[in-house]
Amino acid sequence: MTLGNSAPERRKFDFIDVLSAAKSTGKLNHLLTVALRLKERYRATGRNEPLAAGKTLAMIFEKPSLRTRVSFEVAMQHLGGAALYISPAEIGLGTRESVPDAARVLSGFCDALMARTFAHATIEQLAQYSSRPVINGLSDHSHPCQAMADMMTVQEHFGALRHLTLAYVGDGNNVARSLMQACAVFGLKFRLAAPEGYHLNPADVQAVRQVYADFDFAAETDPRAAVRSADVIYTDTWVSMGQEDEKAARQARFASYQVNGDLLAAAPAHAKVMHCLPAYRGAEITDEVMDGPRSIVFEQAENRLHFQKGLLAVQIGGQ
Repeated sequence: MTLGNSAPERRKFDFIDVLSAAKSTGKLNHLLTVALRLKERYRATGRNEPLAAGKTLAMIFEKPSLRTRVSFEVAMQHLGGAALYISPAEIGLGTRESVPDAARVLSGFCDALMARTFAHATIEQLAQYSSRPVINGLSDHSHPCQAMADMMTVQEHFGALRHLTLAYVGDGNNVARSLMQACAVFGLKFRLAAPEGYHLNPADVQAVRQVYADFDFAAETDPRAAVRSADVIYTDTWVSMGQEDEKAARQARFASYQVNGDLLAAAPAHAKVMHCLPAYRGAEITDEVMDGPRSIVFEQAENRLHFQKGLLAVQIGGQ
């Protein structure tokens, strides 16, 4: 199944390519279907089919990781394959070793590449020069695997995705961008509450609307207005990696955007709370909410594993 580049041997998983190709709800629904089936199978039997037996995933990391590394590594174990962690010091991507050379070399060793990078251009280059599937594990532009695991979690809780409302409260960052794209694909309404200057780039919104003309999106500065009809309230860190020098300014600017008991009181009683983690408790979210009965944060985190299995089963497991 091709999700990105036109040549089957140069597949890439990233919403940018899914959106530019055409309406791809069927492809992404297939990924969710496979992921949910593998999760159900694992829950029932404690095992999955060895769909990736004898295959190896190269995992390239420029940024620290907990969920991305562990979920992909365990996913490959569950599918009967192996995952190889490659640290920044080992590869020196773009310095000691050029990105095109690394892509070509790893394509000769491994069956797929996953990369967690600072610059999105690195993902693009890897996909351009790799003859194996390339998965965006996170970049400064997007986090598609997180967004798909989030859609999986929402579907499990609500039974369907279309016509639900997801309210994102916080910085218009890479997670927000991929969530917006996922909501467009699956027919959710998307509300973004952020201070002026921290919303998503209008060009990104317009790119989605060029493909999904009926996409229901609204940007707010008032978080209470954004969550008023929300089925899901979502937040993320206010200070992403690489923005540490902006920490004090961002914390002051976002202080009124904390997901706390008062904000939940403005939302429907059935609304669930999500966070992609790591969470800075007492900043963007309180303990009361994070550990409360409306939080599905840790179910969401577990689904990173199950979606990663579904994605790998499709990309290299013949599903």
